[in-house]
Amino acid sequence: MSTMALRLGYDDLRGVYAIMPTPATEDAGRADAKFTVDLAETARATDALITDGVDALMINGTFGEAMSLTDDEWCQFTKTVVDAAGARVPVLAGATTLDTRSTIERASFARDVGASGLLLGRPMWNELAPDQVFEFYKSVAEAVPELGIVIYNNPAAFKSDISVGLWQQLATIRQVIGGKYGMLDVTYREAAARVGKRIRLMPMEINWYTARCWHPTETVACWSGGASCDPLPVVRLRDTFLSDDLVEAEELTRRLTATYQTFFPPGGERVFRIYNVQVEKARMNAAGYLKAGPSRPPYHTMPDEFADGARTAGTRWRALADELRAKGPLTVKTRAG
Repeated sequence: MSTMALRLGYDDLRGVYAIMPTPATEDAGRADAKFTVDLAETARATDALITDGVDALMINGTFGEAMSLTDDEWCQFTKTVVDAAGARVPVLAGATTLDTRSTIERASFARDVGASGLLLGRPMWNELAPDQVFEFYKSVAEAVPELGIVIYNNPAAFKSDISVGLWQQLATIRQVIGGKYGMLDVTYREAAARVGKRIRLMPMEINWYTARCWHPTETVACWSGGASCDPLPVVRLRDTFLSDDLVEAEELTRRLTATYQTFFPPGGERVFRIYNVQVEKARMNAAGYLKAGPSRPPYHTMPDEFADGARTAGTRWRALADELRAKGPLTVKTRAG
């Protein structure tokens, strides 16, 4: 394995990692649309998120609609974000495809245009056995040894979970520096205890407080799709941790969680998996911080009541952000350090 210096290492994973959508043109919901990325809005939104205090950007994941972008759209969007960021914060490019070779091609492109690291799931047409998961990440790491890898752990999308034992194996790959984790579970708590000093397991923003109570030293970063509704509530949560104000952190977590009350469709996780792209983009559009635009086919339709719930969640997030903005900033660092 190469010992080439990493552009992004374990100790760099701190603060708020904003999940950014891929802004869509008005015709993006049409099956015959040719190029659906709004590059001007991409550059504007990138600058806005950074200016407003996020610590890094994650792109081309589920909410970034990586599964429904053409290769040209993926490449132009990735380059636009990296160029607009201008090395002010790390950009982690989602390079997941259906096979190892295509993933390496995308990872190499991301490296060449200046991305700091990778947000990397795994091929999912067929479920991978644990040894195949390990070999996949090892192969990508060897192909782009400069890039730190944050493993995208989405069991629903990738057809299997990562066990504690597999996390321990993956921790032997130098480039694997973090994990984007969904909902907290028993595996998360044990995995963080076993590998948390080698792989930074990053919870969702509404789970950050709980995860930090479990592992306060290692849990210094979160991911947030809500940040693209306006990063201020999550940036403020980060700042309460930097100020060691756990009372305020708990209260802000409660209020953030309340904005999600109507976000998840009735029917639980199974239904959410079907409509997660659609409801997230509806939430972002309703919040009005950026123009996410319409969803791309085939992930572009949903029941009206799901859309209404998502839009309500977006307006609630917006109201919370406006209230916090009116109170003024906390007296702490502007970014995690």
